Amino acid sequence: MPKIVDHAQRRDELVRAVWEVISREGIEGATVRKVAEAAGVSVGGLRHYFDSQRGLLAFAAQAVGRSVAARIAGHLHADLPGPERARLMLEELLPLDGNRRVEVDVWLACLVRSRIDESLADLHRNAWAAERHICRLAIASCHDLPAPEIGQEFTDTGLERRAARLHVFIDGLTLQTATYPRNFTPEDIRAAVRDELRLLTEARLPTERET
Repeated sequence: MPKIVDHAQRRDELVRAVWEVISREGIEGATVRKVAEAAGVSVGGLRHYFDSQRGLLAFAAQAVGRSVAARIAGHLHADLPGPERARLMLEELLPLDGNRRVEVDVWLACLVRSRIDESLADLHRNAWAAERHICRLAIASCHDLPAPEIGQEFTDTGLERRAARLHVFIDGLTLQTATYPRNFTPEDIRAAVRDELRLLTEARLPTERET
């Protein structure tokens, strides 16, 4: 009787192997052969999922996006106070534990590569918009407003500016904490997010004349 392969489970196993290799050896060191060794499968067994380094990187980036999006959706629909919901959503973008640290390493590596690698063009186009959307969701949660649709700007220019500022802050914090992990504890990172959200929530909105 032929062996039944659980493709969902196999995909999850391969995702972890790809992330492990990229996080440990960087983009250039992430080859199909090394991923096969990390996953304990043959190179031929990977061809159902990807057959080149380019396919491997796209596979890794897509997996990070799905994982982060699923966790953020869970927070978005949870019965939580708005500021707490906002904080938890933003924390999913930051290297607060081993799993998220690997995700951030992989995401940043793929994002840098996407500037010159056409196989990652979709990532390069969509990454900025996706993070700005998460920041808008966080601002909306802090102000008890309905969640905006993807790509939908706030009609209030003051709120849109807050989302833009939060986006820059989160990008900077992600890069700092990923590049200099010894300088930040998880408590430091969480405190920075809480402080920024408090500042943005309590700040006076500009008047129409000031915009």
